[in-house]
Amino acid sequence: MINIFTPANILIPEDISMESWSVIACDQFSSQREYWERVRRNVGSKPSTLNMIIPEAYLEEIDEEAEIKKISDKMEEYVKSGILREVKDSFIYVERTQPDGRIRKGIVGVVDLDEYDFTGVSAAIRASEGTVLDRLPPRIRVRRSALLELPHIITFIDDMDETVVEPLAKTADTLPLLYDFDLMEGGGHIKGMMVTGKDAENVMEALRSLHSKNDMLMIMGDGNHSLAAAKVYWDEIKQSLSEQERENHPARRALVELNNVYDPAISFEAIHRVLFNVDAKRFIGEFEDAVPHGSDYKIQWSSREGNGDIGIKAECIGDMLTIMQDFIDRYIEKTETAVDYIHGEDSTLKLAEGESCLGLILPAMNKSDFFETVEKSGVFPRKSFSVGHAEDKRYYLECRKIR
Repeated sequence: MINIFTPANILIPEDISMESWSVIACDQFSSQREYWERVRRNVGSKPSTLNMIIPEAYLEEIDEEAEIKKISDKMEEYVKSGILREVKDSFIYVERTQPDGRIRKGIVGVVDLDEYDFTGVSAAIRASEGTVLDRLPPRIRVRRSALLELPHIITFIDDMDETVVEPLAKTADTLPLLYDFDLMEGGGHIKGMMVTGKDAENVMEALRSLHSKNDMLMIMGDGNHSLAAAKVYWDEIKQSLSEQERENHPARRALVELNNVYDPAISFEAIHRVLFNVDAKRFIGEFEDAVPHGSDYKIQWSSREGNGDIGIKAECIGDMLTIMQDFIDRYIEKTETAVDYIHGEDSTLKLAEGESCLGLILPAMNKSDFFETVEKSGVFPRKSFSVGHAEDKRYYLECRKIR
């Protein structure tokens, strides 16, 4: 059986400020520019992954070509400067202490993109949410010119018996320490240890055993669009490669963190919606007229004009989210309204206080239904859930050469 998740030659920084180096995923705080302004001030001129990403808060106003050139140049600079050391043929076992004190356990390694599909086709690695194709081109263009990849991708396995990640936790004190530091902006703490040799073989053997029980081994948790962009880029370049070149080309694989969905520190948080330039009263009225009413799921709404909730009848949370998202999409098509997807109820309610704004607070998903729902119903609508709160999201840290 093919090894879908394997060790890699992973680059990590040394002899620099790790707190300045590691910044949160680019798709976080997309409507809160002040967060990213604080990050930029705190980083200053120090080496940082901030210089190798484009925060989505700035996507609408940047000169994309110029920014991609800056990113490419900065990657080359960091590699040539020697601040990145290579950890060869290794997994990294990660313990992330979240702001709430819970420790999320994971393993950083590479997945085989030939075993991944985001279109709904049956595959060993599958998307969890619908892919917004318009969001892929900027990521693909960055990847085309990039020397390095930086993952904020999290994949889940359905491992109730705790056979893959958890055994490493029991022997973590014996593993070589790679990094151990506090993350910026209240992101908690992170610790990483090198996993090689027999320990790495045990991880792959446990994964093969899981895969033998189910064709679907992994589902995307975070970073759906980043992995989809990596897949499109790989499919693009592999056409010109020989069979042997395809086997060994670094772009065939992508660096991710693998987590067990049953890890007690993992929780599924709803991704809320904020509508801008909207007539809140009109939207709520049309929404209530359009959706099937019931007590299965409840969406709360809030604006300057007031607040309330709407009960929706649906067989599962994926169906409820589809009903809601389809209505929002139709509404946007016929009006000047815009929508953003917000992590965190407090942030949503704060934005909803703005003029002509409306916040929609969504219910969270029971994680025990996650794999079963994807298996039966396919992908969730885009931006259906988040793994934890915004501050819990994966920070960029490890790198890997993709050319």
